[in-house]
Amino acid sequence: MKKLLLLFALCCFSFYNQAQKLTVAQLDSVFVHENYVKTQYEIEMRDGVKLFTNVYTPKDASANKKYPIILKRTCYSVAPYGKDQLPNLISNSRYLMREKFIFVDQDVRGRWMSEGNFTNMTPHIANKNSNKDIDEASDTYDSIDWLVKNLPNNNGNVGQFGTSYPGFYTIAGALCGHPALKAASPQAPIADFFFDDFHHNGAFTMGYGLTFPVFGVQHPKPTTNSWYDEQFPRIKTFDGFEWYKTMSPLKNFGENYANNFFWQEHVEHPNYDEFWQKRNILPHLKNIKNAPAIMVVGGWFDAEDLYGPLSIYKTLEKNNPNIYNSIVMGPFGHGDWSRENGHHFHSNIYFGDSIATHYQKNIELKFFKHFLKEAGDGNSKLAEATLFDTGKKEWKEFAEYPVKTAQKIDFYLNPNGKIATGTPAKGFAEFVSDPSKPVPYTEDPKQILGFSPRNYMSEDQRFAGSRTDVLTFETDVLTEDITLGGEIMAKLKISTTGTDADWFVKLVDVYPGDEKNSPYTPTHITLGGYQQMVRSEIMRSRFRNSFSKPEPLVANKVTDINFRLQDVLHTFKKGHKIMIQVQSTVFPLFDINPQKYVENIYKAKESDFQKATHRVYGDSKISVEVLK
Repeated sequence: MKKLLLLFALCCFSFYNQAQKLTVAQLDSVFVHENYVKTQYEIEMRDGVKLFTNVYTPKDASANKKYPIILKRTCYSVAPYGKDQLPNLISNSRYLMREKFIFVDQDVRGRWMSEGNFTNMTPHIANKNSNKDIDEASDTYDSIDWLVKNLPNNNGNVGQFGTSYPGFYTIAGALCGHPALKAASPQAPIADFFFDDFHHNGAFTMGYGLTFPVFGVQHPKPTTNSWYDEQFPRIKTFDGFEWYKTMSPLKNFGENYANNFFWQEHVEHPNYDEFWQKRNILPHLKNIKNAPAIMVVGGWFDAEDLYGPLSIYKTLEKNNPNIYNSIVMGPFGHGDWSRENGHHFHSNIYFGDSIATHYQKNIELKFFKHFLKEAGDGNSKLAEATLFDTGKKEWKEFAEYPVKTAQKIDFYLNPNGKIATGTPAKGFAEFVSDPSKPVPYTEDPKQILGFSPRNYMSEDQRFAGSRTDVLTFETDVLTEDITLGGEIMAKLKISTTGTDADWFVKLVDVYPGDEKNSPYTPTHITLGGYQQMVRSEIMRSRFRNSFSKPEPLVANKVTDINFRLQDVLHTFKKGHKIMIQVQSTVFPLFDINPQKYVENIYKAKESDFQKATHRVYGDSKISVEVLK
């Protein structure tokens, strides 16, 4: 008997050791297989188009144990497709998965296994008069209506979430008005393609050039295989900077995409005309009927969608004062809150440990649990705004955002290279911008040929500041902490010898020369003197008065160029300096401005590109909000 007990103990010990060796991903996979069952449906929309839908239901669901539904609609595939194939992690959310919901993943129309034609940023139809008036809101309504009526053992409550494009589908879905939709979390949502992703203030985001096959080719029929692969350019170099230079002007780049409908839409609509305007979701975020509780999520270092979450939250707040509307902004790149890497970095900057887990467990789970499983009365115990201070590297909670008590301060760009907070100085600083020798946006060649840029949002800017075509302004060493929290506006006074120009403004945190590396800082990085970019944005001069009706500059005439840099929450610590850099080219993140006004930059010829001397005058300023 003793031998049997000993053998049993040894077996248990061995099993325990084996369990300890399982990775988190393996444990997730085990949990999925032990706790969920998969079903597949083709849900018919009001116009007859069928959308392919995967459903993962807890095995213990019953008439006495009903679960709410969490819906994700995506253009990026709901694989795995086989009816017996289960994912290793459902919806990329470990803590939601373990809490147990009925998870529903759906291919939007025209993508993968769904029928229909795909439209980028489907225009919202506010007043629908027939079954032919379809948009993402109507598809969401029809899907939810079918799900609550047909899925066994659901409790009648539905939540929706998704990141990036699925974030857009989430905010569009929040307009559907279905009474079962109780909670929506648009995460890194696209709001408007003229200011998100593919353009920034009208400047073309050339660094996204390799994404066009994904968004610009219609699938011939429902399929589980990618149908667009043949349209990716064949690149025979690892030097992305030089490859993109051969693709400039943009007509050279367009030769790769002669049959790409999304690229042709860019070429045909270089300005903010009706085509782009009707794809803007923001005007529709008012007086929302049956509005779900909304939690907007974003990352301060999101190179793709920073405009979207900030603009969507603020627009909702302004136009719908009585709804539950909150915002979460962390030290994340695009979608990084769904990926836990332990020691959390963006680029080379370490922000702490398990930050994604904190968000998933203490914010996202709490939001959906409250509104789908609990009282749902709005007393979620979550703050109106949960924001990460990227300088102090800690979470902060606010009862309102923007913070009304913030003090507005102007940083004047003194021609002697100093930042002044009093009276602006006379004179100007100038530089020569040569389109044939553009300023790189990064020192990292890997991200240039990546699917989309990511790390530049917090990269060291010393490589740029040493160039003669980048103007640098900085404060003295700070004698106390200063926290910028809120909007940043660039209000430049400029002139140029050309008739068009781009203006790229960067807010930079300059570390002390004796700054010590963190225990996790990459060995090739020295934080002493590091110039960490905190925020940046570009403005194309032709759009200074109207994004719809561009105008040339008058050569050598002093002109106002005003634009928003997006928000920050960043404490510049005592001993650091605040720096502002101004440049004209940011290549190949953005396309190169010819600096000679042409009607359509997508059709510019090589002969249109010219050097120009740009001046930035001393009464130029960067307006910030300071939190006390």
